[in-house]
This record gives sequence, structure tokens and C-alpha cells, in this order.
Amino acid sequence: MIRIPIAALTFVMLATTSAAAAERTVTLAVENMTCAACPYMVKQTLAAVPGVRDVQVSYETKTAVVIFDDQKTGPDALTDATFDMGYPSEIKSQ
Repeated sequence: MIRIPIAALTFVMLATTSAAAAERTVTLAVENMTCAACPYMVKQTLAAVPGVRDVQVSYETKTAVVIFDDQKTGPDALTDATFDMGYPSEIKSQ
């Protein structure tokens, strides 16, 4: 019988979980951006979602490009967050 110390087993499990997490990028089409302050509000809203690593918002194209950890959040949480702040959005590309 092989005995594996608990610490070693815990390390292997954590390493496997981290390796399974994937960084994803999604582009959202964002509605209701009508002024120069809107992109700032959208960016702050999306950046507050747990798991979001980076957000770039364009007023000109009315889009937000979001890089996130798919183990912590997903596109639905991102669109829900913008909707809740008055900026409905939908997935433009993944």
C-alpha cells in the first residue's frame, strides 16, 4: 500500500485545479453609452466582477473586451453586471 502525505496530495489537487482554470476573452456589445463618462462606468462595473483580469471599453465602437478566469466568472455574469448598471450588453464574440 502506498501512502501519500496529506500535504503532497493537497498540493497536487491545487495544482490540478489551477491548471484547469482557463483565461478567456469575450467582446460585449454595450448599449446606452452616450457620453464620455459611460466607458469609465462600464469598465469599473466589469472590473468589479470576481475573476475579471482586464477590461478595455471603447466608446466609439460601443464594445467592451473582457479577459477573465472562466473558473470564477462567465459571460452571463458580465452581461448581468452591465445590465444592472443601466448598460445592457450582449456577447459580440468569444
